[in-house]
Amino acid sequence: MSGSRNGLMAAAVLAAASFLNASGFTPARAEDSGQNFVSAAFKEIETKYIFGFTEGSGIGLQGEKEVSTETVGRFGKRDGRYAATETKLEYEFTPSQFVQFELGGLVASHDIKNVTNLDNRNAFEFSGLFGELRYLFLERGPNSPISGTVSFEPNWRRIDGTSGNQVTNYEFETKLALDAELVENRVFLGFNAIYEPETTRSDGMWMRESTLGLSGALSFRPLPPLTVGAEVGYFRHYSGIAFDQFTGEALFVGPTMFLRFAPKFFMTAAWATQVRGHTVGDPSRLELEEFSRQKGKLKFAYEF
Repeated sequence: MSGSRNGLMAAAVLAAASFLNASGFTPARAEDSGQNFVSAAFKEIETKYIFGFTEGSGIGLQGEKEVSTETVGRFGKRDGRYAATETKLEYEFTPSQFVQFELGGLVASHDIKNVTNLDNRNAFEFSGLFGELRYLFLERGPNSPISGTVSFEPNWRRIDGTSGNQVTNYEFETKLALDAELVENRVFLGFNAIYEPETTRSDGMWMRESTLGLSGALSFRPLPPLTVGAEVGYFRHYSGIAFDQFTGEALFVGPTMFLRFAPKFFMTAAWATQVRGHTVGDPSRLELEEFSRQKGKLKFAYEF
């Protein structure tokens, strides 16, 4: 699925390049810019979206609202053609400096052909609803270089994310998000720990599974509106909701980008490739039963 990958990242890079060129942003030169100018240009940035798939701890300003679309695509299985996406249509509200709520609908698409154990499918349909509560339990400040948020995200789905079959699925993702400012307003380090139990009813039977994930990302601001970086994510899949039986693991690595087009309008993009994995009972070097070869993320958001 190199065409899907190249298309997604090319679109993101082109958007960034076009905007920066039109806006006249150029790197500061030593002969005409001093430290005071740099400090003024690189103002404080919210870290929630700057790490790609890894989520930062920021929750925005009190009273702030946001509408956004966030699409995550998964590409490539063991054989055949495979592309699946899930898009969140989000509304976000921050009633206090410590609490943030999100809610919205889910839309799924599947393009599957000649993939072992999956039916051929070409569909785009409403797939469910979600909500999220985020709580900022640790603020960055003089006594703490680290900021931390915990989030809880229940999901209801009527479409299976992998196969596209009609199901009844309930998922409850719990996430710990930490980040640190390594260089003031310029270099950031993010970390996530994720526990994602879910139960699915398909063909009259209930199945339970869970995923444990750890991810880290490093982001750098070369220009005030642009942040680029790289991240790594490690995920383990289990049958049962309490890590009952290990079934496989996958390691993903890829680039990230965040671009603010205007004070209230921004985009984030990321791509990750599975570089190593293992499925129990399969000698292959990648885990392609529960995970994909590659995945991408593209989000556009407007704050008000």
